[in-house]
Amino acid sequence: MLEPIKMTRLNELAKKKKYGTITDAELLEQNELRQEYLTVFRVGMKEIIEHTKVVDPEGNDVTPDKVKAIKAGKIVQ
Repeated sequence: MLEPIKMTRLNELAKKKKYGTITDAELLEQNELRQEYLTVFRVGMKEIIEHTKVVDPEGNDVTPDKVKAIKAGKIVQ
């Protein structure tokens, strides 16, 4: 998870942008913080997907082959 202080700053910059009071330097800062946030988000989402098992109502494992391959260490694109 992104550090709380950085998340707070990102939200502050989003509000400034919404109201049209953001400077060019702040836009650059916002972009950097947004990229960092997305990186952290993607890593977390990948972890969730890698530890997910899909089961149908009869109890059969119907996890997609792509997820199974990722779990096995074989990355399928």
